[in-house]
Amino acid sequence: MTSVRLRLLILALAPMVLLMPLLLLLGMTRWTGDYNKLLVANVQSDLRIAEQYLLQLMSRTGEELGGVAGSVAFAGSFADGHPDEAFLQGKRAALGLDFLYYLPDPEITEGDARWPVIGAAREGRPGTAIDIFPPEVLAALPGGLDTRARIDLIETKAAVPTDREVEDRGMVVHSASPVTLPGHEGVLVGGILLNGNLGFIDAINSLVYLNPVTGGARQGTATLFLDDVRISTNVRLFEDVRALGTRVSASVRRAVLDEGRTWLDRAFVVNDWYISGYLPLRDSFGQRVGMLYVGFLEAPFAEAKRAAYLWMMAAFAGVMALSVPVFLWMAKGIFAPLERMTQTMRRVGRGNLAARIGPVGARDEIGQVAAHLDGLLDQVQNRDLKLRAWAEELEDRVDRRTAELREANAKLEETFRQLVMSEKLASIGEITAGVAHEINNPMAVIQGNVDVIRMELGEEAARVGTELGLIDRQVMRMEAIVGKLLKFARPSEFSDYAGAIQLGPVVEDSLLLVEHALNKGKIAVETTLPEVPPVAMDAGEMQQVVINLILNAAQAMGQEGRLSLALKREVRDGVDGVALEVRDSGPGIASENLSSLFDPFFTTRRGEGTGLGLSISQSIVQGGGGLISAANAEGGGAVFTVWLPVAAA
Repeated sequence: MTSVRLRLLILALAPMVLLMPLLLLLGMTRWTGDYNKLLVANVQSDLRIAEQYLLQLMSRTGEELGGVAGSVAFAGSFADGHPDEAFLQGKRAALGLDFLYYLPDPEITEGDARWPVIGAAREGRPGTAIDIFPPEVLAALPGGLDTRARIDLIETKAAVPTDREVEDRGMVVHSASPVTLPGHEGVLVGGILLNGNLGFIDAINSLVYLNPVTGGARQGTATLFLDDVRISTNVRLFEDVRALGTRVSASVRRAVLDEGRTWLDRAFVVNDWYISGYLPLRDSFGQRVGMLYVGFLEAPFAEAKRAAYLWMMAAFAGVMALSVPVFLWMAKGIFAPLERMTQTMRRVGRGNLAARIGPVGARDEIGQVAAHLDGLLDQVQNRDLKLRAWAEELEDRVDRRTAELREANAKLEETFRQLVMSEKLASIGEITAGVAHEINNPMAVIQGNVDVIRMELGEEAARVGTELGLIDRQVMRMEAIVGKLLKFARPSEFSDYAGAIQLGPVVEDSLLLVEHALNKGKIAVETTLPEVPPVAMDAGEMQQVVINLILNAAQAMGQEGRLSLALKREVRDGVDGVALEVRDSGPGIASENLSSLFDPFFTTRRGEGTGLGLSISQSIVQGGGGLISAANAEGGGAVFTVWLPVAAA
């Protein structure tokens, strides 16, 4: 991208074209999430109301049945060991029960006692629960309950496949109360059939969705399921036909009946999407036998969301339509002069040193830059001839100095090869010191001549600034190498020990100094730096050791990894000290290299280092009376440990 115009247009329009749509998208996403949570919370509240109504119905049935069992009228209705049948039928009708009968204690069969509510009442505890009656039990009860309970199944999309064609079981509110009349001990049993009980389900729907207290009239539905079959519902299959016999989707059945979870989410109900709540129902045996459902149409709320989206997008489009022309007009006042400057510099770059920008019609910083640039071009044109004259002479001098530098580098490499072959560390130190002093002399000559070149050339030195900078960098590199050699040969001469130091601040300062190296990749740094006693070391030397270990770890890990630095108090051989662990997540240290890590000039990165870093670090640590060691961590990577004795009080 070379067009100044395009760059400035992107700079001007990026906030509107990129940032604003992104913020709009994030805002709409957040609003949609909150809106959906509100709908789920709403249906959760509706489901709780429906559940409370069902529990209230069961509780009321149990209380009313207990009232009958303990009433004087019931006691007075007994004749020949049984209550009057007309009395029971009258109470059944008055209480809105579908069946009511008395079981004398001696006549209670094993089949009757298998129901937990009857068994509990026989022991003196009234009970009420939801139970599923098989067809034969319903047929044995008066009132044709087996016929009323029968519901033909309707094939339903997304439901679990089944070969059943009819649901002939009955879901009942099953209640039993103990009868403790002297001589008439037994159980009074009653209940309500929920199959096809539209009054029950319509009462729930009215309570939840037609109640001004809970939100007024809403398009909601309620359903009672036996297993996954709708046995009582106000969901419409057609306009005037309730969806009795249809079945719930497989996903809802799996979550509610199989896993026992309450469903609070959108679901497809018969022929439309609803924000739905499904509650699993358990019988007196603790088995999941059905579900209680409430839900309201999703369509009105989806339409409201679409309207909100359209409004927000229209508002954004209006802001864009008003803002973009203003930004373009402001940008034009910047890119027009800059384009002229760019075109002028291109002509100069092609060799036309007489090209000039001229007046740009602006008095701001851009106009000042244009005038200053024309002045600089005048100076460049005047000095071009002078620089050409100096070029040949400078090239000859650079060639001579480069030859000297190459000769010095050849001597240094030869000296290094001799030092590597040395068997004793003492002789390595002597040779290193001699080499360093011998190299300092030609380096001083080279650097002095470079400074003379700069003085002689003056401002014209910029013409060959690249070549002179190359010589400077090479000299500085040689000086650094010489410094390391001297420090290795005579470490005591380079120490400026000032007393006891705290290792924690030294570690933190070292991390700051190498932050740029760590930030090149995805290297996470973890530090554990508790307060520990001070140690007798020079702060600068200790910082050199820590930085060397950190950089070695970063190079071992590459672009990604985890670096851990930890301080702890540690006693070695009866001496109180402080240990610093530097741990990385790299490939670790090859077993054949562990014994050679601290040898002078040993390196695994050929051509990238001198191999003196760890040797110098060892010398520094040993000079402070400490130890440095390296090992492979159990979980992978390498760990270097520096131990130093606590400074004397």
